[in-house]
Amino acid sequence: MDYNRDILDVEEHNDDEESQLRPQTFDEYVGQKDLKNNLKVFVGAAKLRDESLDHVLLYGPPGLGKTTMSMIIANEMGTHLKTTTGPSIEKTGDLVAILTSLEPGDVLFIDEIHRLNKVVEEILYPAMEDFCVDVVIGKEASTRSIRIDLPPFTLVGATTRAGDLSAPLRDRFGIVSKLEYYNEDELTSIIERTSHVYQIDMDIEAQRELAKRSRGTPRIANRLFRRVRDFAQYNGDEKITKERTVEALQRLKVDELGLDDVDHKYLLGIIHRFRGGPVGVEALAASIGEEPTTLEDVYEPYLLQIGLIKRTTRGRVVTDLAYQHFHISKES
Repeated sequence: MDYNRDILDVEEHNDDEESQLRPQTFDEYVGQKDLKNNLKVFVGAAKLRDESLDHVLLYGPPGLGKTTMSMIIANEMGTHLKTTTGPSIEKTGDLVAILTSLEPGDVLFIDEIHRLNKVVEEILYPAMEDFCVDVVIGKEASTRSIRIDLPPFTLVGATTRAGDLSAPLRDRFGIVSKLEYYNEDELTSIIERTSHVYQIDMDIEAQRELAKRSRGTPRIANRLFRRVRDFAQYNGDEKITKERTVEALQRLKVDELGLDDVDHKYLLGIIHRFRGGPVGVEALAASIGEEPTTLEDVYEPYLLQIGLIKRTTRGRVVTDLAYQHFHISKES
């Protein structure tokens, strides 16, 4: 791996469209109130001691702001953020190269940290605890170990699957926090800010309609906003109205609960093919042409959150709310 290519210094990529949507400080960050307030204390205390912040593990469904929070941590600490992903670190040498490139106080963000190779992961243990790495050089009889000291740094790990992290790695994080889904008011505030960034007016009713259908997720809210904006601008609208928003979302097959085509296939597949469940996720995924991990990481968390499915020891089961949503009687 060429780590210079695969590790991203965020300072060099702060002018793109997506970056403009990201808040830069805790005060600008909408939602995650408890996490945000706690991190303010931890960051403030670390700065008073002139120390690096303790290592941070952020977990939760995709799109809730884990990457953004890591950027804010680096910004509030007054340091640089270097970011990479677990799958891109293939060999121990790749990780050593990344770690030795850090400056004192830097924040290293590893997304999908649960997908780190186990051999690579072990290099992190002394790096996180003692700020050093042990490198083995030479071959056979001439093999020897060299210890390389590292500058103090903060590792921020992000994962959608906290349960897949090994206990030794998880225990080395001093701050472990879960990001929760956003409520409608929080998403409305995010959409309002996005409309200002893109310099297009949007009715408050349109903002709320979009927020209601965004699955409690800022990333989805911003993605849907861009598509609604396309419909509005194509039709020559000076302002995005609720009517245009509803029309665009209907054409995108996003319903009143924010469920899309895959959600419908998932729920209707259980209802019609498996008589409401229980059904294993592998069998369900095969029946609708999706990957089991995609269903588990992307779709099921929200369906569980709003009470349309249940996970049981025997498999997935749809609830009465799912039947009501599709206006289907359980007997049919």
